[in-house]
Amino acid sequence: MNNTQKHFVSVIIPVYNDSKRLKLCLQALEQQTYSKDLYEIIVVDNASKEDIKSVVSQFSQAKYTYESEPGSYVARNQGISIAKGDILAFTDADCIPDSNWIEKGIINLLNTPNCGLVAGKIDLFFQKPEQPNIFELYDCIEMSFSQEEFVREDGFGATANIFAYKHIVEQVGCFDCRLKSGGDRQFGKKIAAAGYKAVYADDARIAHPARHSFSQIRTRIVRFVGGKFDRMMAQNPSSIDIARDILDTFKPPFTSLYRAWRNKKLTTYHYKIQFISMMFRARYIVTSEKLRLYLGGKSQRE
Repeated sequence: MNNTQKHFVSVIIPVYNDSKRLKLCLQALEQQTYSKDLYEIIVVDNASKEDIKSVVSQFSQAKYTYESEPGSYVARNQGISIAKGDILAFTDADCIPDSNWIEKGIINLLNTPNCGLVAGKIDLFFQKPEQPNIFELYDCIEMSFSQEEFVREDGFGATANIFAYKHIVEQVGCFDCRLKSGGDRQFGKKIAAAGYKAVYADDARIAHPARHSFSQIRTRIVRFVGGKFDRMMAQNPSSIDIARDILDTFKPPFTSLYRAWRNKKLTTYHYKIQFISMMFRARYIVTSEKLRLYLGGKSQRE
């Protein structure tokens, strides 16, 4: 046994009504190159209406637990509370890890001095690889998980693919249960503030489906806006801060429009026009959701 495979790993997966894709995720996790004696998979059912427990029971590495309070960060904290591993790995139910995902994540964690967090690569894939629809392209171009950029600019990784030592998580604290979105950024910043390094791992890979419908895009935008709103309000913003936040939404997106028109992934004028139309639809969603929240609405999980 090499030095890498001396650490017990707890893989934590929150899930809410996504049993079909969860099954694909668990199938990939059952076939890891990492020794089966040295990892567990903790699936946290976040009050799903689907029968998640029966899916989990089909896999020998997986164990089921339940969290009734809504929110993926609450669910992840529940997983952390029962994790046996000295290393924690996080992914999502709609992700498909490479067969060596755990092994590569652990190697990067162990081989980086003073490492507190490893953020692995997230590859988006399309339903029809040769013919993505405009929503998949929008997700890929405007909303993709750029883990390398996240690490370089803000010292965090999206929770679809991160690794961390459990003792460091216990030291800095778990995820903020109040947040519906953005908790991964806050989590990474806490680790960085404690003096630990974040590293990007291109070889620790998972695949994630690009969102392929307007409703999926809308759901993600609404969740992100709500998460940002909750973080801002927790800092007791002044009326000037609030006014600036609202006004920023109405700024013409000239830079984004130019970047979209020049993007080589948009191979035809038809795609370019569709994409720009989608940008304005997204801007409308952001604006209307912000106004709803400022008028007393609550941030949404779904």
